[in-house]
Amino acid sequence: MLFKHQYYCFIAGLPDFSFDSMKLPFTVEEFKRMLDEELKPDDKRLLNKYFLKYDNDNLLHLLKNKDAELNPMGSISREEIQETIGRIKEDLPVKNRKVPDFHEKFIRTWLDEEVQAENKLWDDLMASLYMDYGTEVKNSLMSRWFELNLNIGNLLSAIYARKYGLDVARVVVGHNPVAQLIRENANARDFGLSQELEIFDAVVRLSEETDIYERERKMDKFRWDWLEENTVFDYFNIEYIFAYLCKLQMLERWVKLNAEEGERVFRELIAGLKGDVKMPEE
Repeated sequence: MLFKHQYYCFIAGLPDFSFDSMKLPFTVEEFKRMLDEELKPDDKRLLNKYFLKYDNDNLLHLLKNKDAELNPMGSISREEIQETIGRIKEDLPVKNRKVPDFHEKFIRTWLDEEVQAENKLWDDLMASLYMDYGTEVKNSLMSRWFELNLNIGNLLSAIYARKYGLDVARVVVGHNPVAQLIRENANARDFGLSQELEIFDAVVRLSEETDIYERERKMDKFRWDWLEENTVFDYFNIEYIFAYLCKLQMLERWVKLNAEEGERVFRELIAGLKGDVKMPEE
């Protein structure tokens, strides 16, 4: 899109905050409602692609339990999700334009009895489909943000999988060049990335932080700084708003988690990685 909408008054009125702020100016949910009122239709559709992460969770929950409580941040209603599932079961075309193609692909895979018998890791499949979708979004900042997080997540997963004796190739999601390199070089010390991935050394250093809470803080600060560096010349456009949204999400996460609670939560995550993740038998 050559022409970009400018949101002078809206952005000028947004409160500033920093990574170390202790208070939220408003919640992400409140900000989303503000965006629904302020954004032009094409920019709203663009950000809805990012907010699909909530619809992904809602779809997963509904497939597992038709009475599941849904996250209100999703833009696809319970009725629309159920209608989509029903149409796919009857092998009818999905006509709802709010439903992305990867949701249809996920549902068809879920309904395949042979795939169900494989004890598939459904969260990983959804993440893989969503990240592939995100890296193809027709907005440079958003697609690069998806790719950054995909690369960070895959590199960290590979490092920890090796540390805990898991199959490296099985924990990698998505199909971008970095994901492919990790799968092809699962036994190499650097997974074939040291000369190919600019952020390789930084992520490896951060992965060596022994304090789990501090490691997660530093990783989010790394992401925050990336957003700052990549929006230096964006002042009143959708890129500025998107970066503001991503930083607000990070701030909301840390305002909700104090150091003690954060340590407990992340230790549980690591314990789950070591003890609870069960790979399907070949």
